[in-house]
Amino acid sequence: MGFAFGKNFRIRVFGKSHGKKIGVVVSGVPQGIAINRQGIQAELDRRRPGQSRFTTQRNEPDEVVIESGIRNGRTTGAPIKMAIFNKDVQSKPYEALASTPRPGHADFTAREKYGEKADLRGGGYFSGRMTACFVMAGAIAKAILRKRGIKALAYIKKMGSISARELKDSEIGSLTYKSDVRCPDKAAEKKMKKLIGRLKREGDSVGAVIECRILNVPAGMGEPMFGSIESSISRFVFAIPATKGIEFGSGFEAARMRGSEHNDRFAKIKVKVVTLSNNAGGILGGLANGMPIVFRVAFKPTSSIAKEQVTLNVKTGRMEKLQVGGRHDPCIAIRAVPVVESAAAICMADYILGDEK
Repeated sequence: MGFAFGKNFRIRVFGKSHGKKIGVVVSGVPQGIAINRQGIQAELDRRRPGQSRFTTQRNEPDEVVIESGIRNGRTTGAPIKMAIFNKDVQSKPYEALASTPRPGHADFTAREKYGEKADLRGGGYFSGRMTACFVMAGAIAKAILRKRGIKALAYIKKMGSISARELKDSEIGSLTYKSDVRCPDKAAEKKMKKLIGRLKREGDSVGAVIECRILNVPAGMGEPMFGSIESSISRFVFAIPATKGIEFGSGFEAARMRGSEHNDRFAKIKVKVVTLSNNAGGILGGLANGMPIVFRVAFKPTSSIAKEQVTLNVKTGRMEKLQVGGRHDPCIAIRAVPVVESAAAICMADYILGDEK
């Protein structure tokens, strides 16, 4: 169950960071949906490592191989199996970590669960590399959403103490991916680049907040209680490594507000019922209310840093200095932007296919 998600749009992830390949099987997709290899590859290219000096220099081309389920640019109705072959693998830096777990990583907990023979090179299947599988599945989900005019847009809202200004929907999307740090606000982008440059010289990392907006979701979509939109998105988002928090609409700020401030007043524009504010984040009672669904995800700083740390040698019981090798992102959230978009798209596709049954 730990590698599967969804009731109607179902995904199952396989592989590991330094294995032969990683991939995903997507089931429940109707036949005839327009999607080809180029469309899936375009999504993968958005999270591919080594694209700039602000991300890890692991040079993986991340070329998708479609093994089944898509023919002549259309889904066949059969399960869609997609894979990526790992090519730029450097496992040696991880050999010394068998007895000295990295602070902030799953090394210790994974070995407690699976034993000392667990293959944790590159983080194994706890690695952020596995999110490429989410993006492949997300490309299929986005094709389903596209037919209904629904789209998910994400960007870096905050990095460290640097915040982007309030952005219009039209500023997010293509402009996000023209930014090396995935922030369409030019002033904030400049400060973020400067921050990352300084942290790289110091051998450190920084956390960030990604905001995602899902547009044109019809009112009534979703399910009550445990099937709520918040529940679905939150469950998926916490499968993305380094996620530490999520909030919808006004989020934690709602705890400081009065009901008269937080309540979104209903109005009618032409024939559509809208709200004049969006503190609810587009969701009421677990169901979409027709406004943009807005949520923000907090990502911790990348745990693997070049800066010297101290950890426990679990075999000797002594504290030791630790210098983590390998190639890592100074801000893991940069490459998580398309992953969060994919998470949103997959959750929405799951609801859509359920409503159409």
